[in-house]
Amino acid sequence: MTATTKDEAQVVGLLLAAGGGRRLGGRPKALLTHRGRPLVEHAVRMLREGGCTTVHVVLGAAAAEVRARAHLDGCVLVDNPEWTEGMGSSLRAGLASLAGTGAGAALVSLVDQPGIGAEAIGRVRAAYRSPDSLAAAAYDGKRGHPVLFGADRWQPITASARGDRGARAYLAEHEPEITLVECGDVAEPYDIDTAADLGRLD
Repeated sequence: MTATTKDEAQVVGLLLAAGGGRRLGGRPKALLTHRGRPLVEHAVRMLREGGCTTVHVVLGAAAAEVRARAHLDGCVLVDNPEWTEGMGSSLRAGLASLAGTGAGAALVSLVDQPGIGAEAIGRVRAAYRSPDSLAAAAYDGKRGHPVLFGADRWQPITASARGDRGARAYLAEHEPEITLVECGDVAEPYDIDTAADLGRLD
């Protein structure tokens, strides 16, 4: 195994897919239909095609139904019983699931951003250098997802991840250390949040 291949294998995909779709009338985002299948399947496929051979998926709303309906073979499925508290709880659950795995970094992606595909994911993943790495996709210079967190940063991120802010407080505090990877030419960072956004799904 070459050093490059070993480094790539250390970056684990972490998909946050626990949201209940409150502004979508309570339709769990993981189960929205995209290209004929649950949206969570598409998100997992993009992480894998972007180079993440291992993918952890954090489930919350309708977790049992997601497990039953979505093909998530080979993924590590993580239940977040506190998903109603917001994205911060899912990030904490996801990072906790990586403890002891030997992973060097987590590449965090959101289930409700289908406009971000494998090419953008691959670019951010390639920014991994060490367990101290901190990188994020940028769109016309503005920071977005996916975000890469080296393992040395997981504990302080977990400590600050609260509510729907996720890692925003940590990222703001460490902004000078973030490697921004421009992805605006290959991806669109829109969210599927409201009924009007559903038209963006195929």
